[in-house]
Amino acid sequence: MILLTLSQIVGYLISIIIILVIVQFILSLLISFNVVNTRNDFVLAIWRAVNALLDPMLRPIRRVLPDTGAIDFSPLVLIIGLNILNIILQNLAYGSVA
Repeated sequence: MILLTLSQIVGYLISIIIILVIVQFILSLLISFNVVNTRNDFVLAIWRAVNALLDPMLRPIRRVLPDTGAIDFSPLVLIIGLNILNIILQNLAYGSVA
């Protein structure tokens, strides 16, 4: 039962990280198309906070992936990896209950 609870907590944290990756992606698009400006203190604070949270997870993935130029596939790899981890943990938790 405790493994099931831990699996749900980890799943919740994984969901938060995935939302942060999506926020980073949308914010980078808005910044690159000059919809929002990084001279705005609020935008800059959000951008720095999201990057500070995600960079430790994305940096090792970026080292392994080949350089693709302007397209960064590391957020996609992170989302896929986190979803796979979530599936594995859920299956282990439900397997231990049955």
